[in-house]
Amino acid sequence: MTDDPHPQKIALIFYRTAAGSEPVREWLKGLDQEERHAIGKDLLRAQWRWPVGMPLCRPLGGGLWEIRTDLPTRQTARVLLCLYQEHLVALHGFIKKTRATPDKDLATARERQKELAGKKVER
Repeated sequence: MTDDPHPQKIALIFYRTAAGSEPVREWLKGLDQEERHAIGKDLLRAQWRWPVGMPLCRPLGGGLWEIRTDLPTRQTARVLLCLYQEHLVALHGFIKKTRATPDKDLATARERQKELAGKKVER
């Protein structure tokens, strides 16, 4: 990471299915306002400070990262994302209930990451 006097914000976009839905955006809309605000604040921090390290962002391997947010409700949220065509792409979001990231959630994010290879980024 460099100490650039003029940092650049990396655009963050939401993964979109072939049917046009945005699962992470829909998941966020289902959360309380305080929870959405906390997650949004951490996503914004990642955009301005990319690449970000712990405790905010943890690499999961294969170009996948998790943004880690402690919510005001004493729960923990995770947004799994990747860097694709100079954009951060929010692939999957969930409330973490176990110590390890569940295999199902990792598999969902990795499948969506693979699907990006055949898509163009919409701006």
